[in-house]
Amino acid sequence: MNSVRVLIDKTVDVAGFFLRGRKISPAVTRSDGRGCVNLGCGLAVAPGWVNVDASLNALFAGAPKFVLRLLYRLSGANRYYTEQEYSRLLSEHCFVFHDLARSLPFREKTVDVFYSSHFFEHLFKKDAERLLREMHGALKEGGLIRIAVPDLAHAVGLYKDGKTKEMLENYFFVDDKSSYLARHKYMYDFESLKALLVEAGYKNVRRCNYQEGATPDLNSLDNRPEETLFVEASR
Repeated sequence: MNSVRVLIDKTVDVAGFFLRGRKISPAVTRSDGRGCVNLGCGLAVAPGWVNVDASLNALFAGAPKFVLRLLYRLSGANRYYTEQEYSRLLSEHCFVFHDLARSLPFREKTVDVFYSSHFFEHLFKKDAERLLREMHGALKEGGLIRIAVPDLAHAVGLYKDGKTKEMLENYFFVDDKSSYLARHKYMYDFESLKALLVEAGYKNVRRCNYQEGATPDLNSLDNRPEETLFVEASR
């Protein structure tokens, strides 16, 4: 089983390399006519969104059910989802396989809303800076971005409360052996994330509350309110 997983991981990595230059326009399937894109989505998705991820799940989304049953056993998603729910999500929602650490697969000024939850901490800072610039270019005029990341202030608060092990293992040295993509590579508080957004050209950068803001479908997309920093900005 381990050798099969290694082979699949290599296939995913090679596919990501060759797809890094592609550019598409998001399919508009929401009733309000907006093109909404969920970056680094995992399986936390909402109807009508285009969901981008570099995972095994996104690569095989829409595959026949017997393939999804096999992938379920190999995927880390089996820790959080039932097999039935896993198959339903990958069959009923729109997924785009793409390695966002290499590039953004959307054409200029084609996206109305970008959402990303608990993904940017999995990028090195230089890759996050490049991705934010590309997202700014892909947004239509007045387009919206919402980013949710683990709040550095929350992690530091754990240290102050004497919870050093929890702080280190949950935020700074996350080492999920099942996936290189799952490791944390950088952390943000509001000021540092705002600085990156302003440098990338965004305006009206503001901190938001859990499931509150101008982004649609927050009741389905936002999660982990106790540890998360939610930030919105516009082009």
